[in-house]
Amino acid sequence: TITGATEALLDKGARTVYATCTHPVLSGPAVERLSDSNIKQVLVVNTIPLNGKEKVCKKIKILSIAPLLGEAVRRIHKEGSVSCLFD
Repeated sequence: TITGATEALLDKGARTVYATCTHPVLSGPAVERLSDSNIKQVLVVNTIPLNGKEKVCKKIKILSIAPLLGEAVRRIHKEGSVSCLFD
């Protein structure tokens, strides 16, 4: 779906397409399709292990959610607001 959307955007005049994914399952031929696509970069978070898929597809860039989780734990421990992290 994302590679099809990329082609539609490029056909309509987009110069560059970036994609994001918050929970990158990347099953079946997903990595190959991303590699072969015109997507410039796929930004994902490390909510699940990619098991080296980011090495197969150089377009994948992983961002860590560790700072966000750490801050949430700190706020819970100090009985602070967690919801303000997502405003």
